[in-house]
Amino acid sequence: MQIKTTPVGHIAWCEPSAKDLTPQDFAVSVWQTKNAVVGQSKGRYTTWFVKTDSAQTWVLRHYWRGGLIGKFNRDSYLYTGLMQTRAMAELAILETLHQEGFAVPRPIAANVVRFDVRYRADIMIEHVAGAKDLVAYLSLQPIAEQQWYALGQLIAQFHLRGVYHADLNAKNILLAHERFYLIDFDRGELRQPNKGWQQANLDRLLRSFNKEQTKLPSLAFSQQCWQQLIDGYRNVNAI
Repeated sequence: MQIKTTPVGHIAWCEPSAKDLTPQDFAVSVWQTKNAVVGQSKGRYTTWFVKTDSAQTWVLRHYWRGGLIGKFNRDSYLYTGLMQTRAMAELAILETLHQEGFAVPRPIAANVVRFDVRYRADIMIEHVAGAKDLVAYLSLQPIAEQQWYALGQLIAQFHLRGVYHADLNAKNILLAHERFYLIDFDRGELRQPNKGWQQANLDRLLRSFNKEQTKLPSLAFSQQCWQQLIDGYRNVNAI
């Protein structure tokens, strides 16, 4: 990761072709004027897919506040140091995991804009071609038992490395060409492995599957699917 100072804050980049990005390049309107917005993903807020001059597709995401506080403060955070900002911290953990060969999108760049004692931030990551989040995938078709097993193994590998995912849910798992990826490491950490937070991660994931199935009863998820995932997880932890 390299970092440069801008007139309004800092930009960090991991991808060489991102070194000339300006703060303005983190506004979707700039890409829209170039007809370079090629897609979007809508969750709580919209994430944009943008096509670069070098024909790469990047995911552009602004950091928005959620919950009750988000009704009064949409997107500003208290500044306590550059590497403690949500964008820089997420870019850093992605860079570490990607370099170590973990199944995460390639980190591209992050932008932090300072004002007074607060900041706003954005991040860019690589778009995983052909990927669907697991809820979108399971709403159309099931996956095989061995894939559930493989997903459990993948999560266990992250946990053994000490990767704490603050929001491990079914929509933050991508499936592309028979390979799973974990995304959205906002507020994620590298911690000492511990069964307490690891089990809490798994419990959160199960709750998300159950919640999505409540909204869509035809979702291709069952207790047998979850058991296969847990069997794969335990297999790695037993080695």
